[in-house]
Amino acid sequence: MAADLGFPLAWGVTREQGDAIGAWWEEQRNHIQPSEFLLSRSGKVMLSTYSNSPVGRMDPAEVLTLIKFLIKMRNKA
Repeated sequence: MAADLGFPLAWGVTREQGDAIGAWWEEQRNHIQPSEFLLSRSGKVMLSTYSNSPVGRMDPAEVLTLIKFLIKMRNKA
């Protein structure tokens, strides 16, 4: 990535690292399939997705909607 994203981005994930997070490894092309996580400030996994195609990957607008909803529910509690 050429720009500072302001959040961590994993690149070059090894098979062992993928196995540690339960990701799906594609044997034929020898690479990890997308594994996406929404983390709380404390590092707790709030949401995760694993995909083997473009279907099912996190959409940024939908994730933002979810974050806003979670904040709203937290503020009600």
